[in-house]
Amino acid sequence: MNQLVNGEWRTDAYETTDESGAFERQTTTFRNWMVGSEIPAHVDAEPDERFDPEPGRYHLYVSYACPWAHRTLLARSILGLEDVIDVSVVDPWRGEDGWQFTPEKDGCTPDRVHDSDYLRELYVRADPDATCRVTVPVLYDTVEDTIVNNESREILRMLDTAFADLGNGRRLLPEDEAGIERVDEIITAIYEPINNGVYRAGFATSQSAYDEAIDELFDALDHWNEVLADRRFLAGDELTEADLCMFTTLIRFDHVYHTHFMCNVRAIHEYEHLWPYLRDLYQLPGVAETVDLDHIKEHYYTTHPDVTPSRIIARGPDLDFEAPHDRERLADDPTPVAPVEAE
Repeated sequence: MNQLVNGEWRTDAYETTDESGAFERQTTTFRNWMVGSEIPAHVDAEPDERFDPEPGRYHLYVSYACPWAHRTLLARSILGLEDVIDVSVVDPWRGEDGWQFTPEKDGCTPDRVHDSDYLRELYVRADPDATCRVTVPVLYDTVEDTIVNNESREILRMLDTAFADLGNGRRLLPEDEAGIERVDEIITAIYEPINNGVYRAGFATSQSAYDEAIDELFDALDHWNEVLADRRFLAGDELTEADLCMFTTLIRFDHVYHTHFMCNVRAIHEYEHLWPYLRDLYQLPGVAETVDLDHIKEHYYTTHPDVTPSRIIARGPDLDFEAPHDRERLADDPTPVAPVEAE
């Protein structure tokens, strides 16, 4: 798999699975926190005084195809930060040279900060001796000329808290500490079996590793399907960061993960509550414009030759995300919050 090693681009730098055939995701490298960030209790970090939130200073590098980058695009849109943080969009196809900028392609842009050809150039600019994968999203400081952070969950929290006074006044966290902890618990609970679980299934190289991932994935989906039977959103009545993290997996599921990653026990549109929940999220203001199914399908079906060597892009399914969902009726439901862990 491709990555930077001491600032040099390598195409054979690491394996994506362990000896048992289970997928292993590498940790992200740049983990700075901005001034004004509400840092989760499970993170041992302090805000870096170099990074003050200012309009026009920070830049977001994303791919419409990537679910992790999609989280940050959703937050930027929902929180009204479009005029505060500009965006550069890479090509959905990722070859041996990694994420690239092809502004002539529909939906893509140039690197609007440094006019780079490849995203890896930004990583080397930030750290000439970088040894890491080159991933999106990237939150970049144009004043310090460096990467602030490339961990999606942490960028999401910074957009929601450090930039709170620069957007439209909306928040994606409850006001009370217990509510914030609850949101963090849910994000953690859905990460391994669902967000990362589809990758664990798709990139597994042994039957046992695949079976384990699939069992955990659909046990978790079944659990949250039941939770959503009497709750509009994952943490209660209000949209939170947890819903953004769930949405970016669910919106890709039937078009990509179900087929490409062999997650075909059930489709999301076959779930009684997850399917209307997904439509509910899609129809919220600021969400649909962040979804580009053409980029999503092109990326997955053409970028993983070990999974789909023919690089043929699957045609279906034909889903109506604009169909009515009737989930507003759950907004004032007093039902207690269900346990995080599936039974």
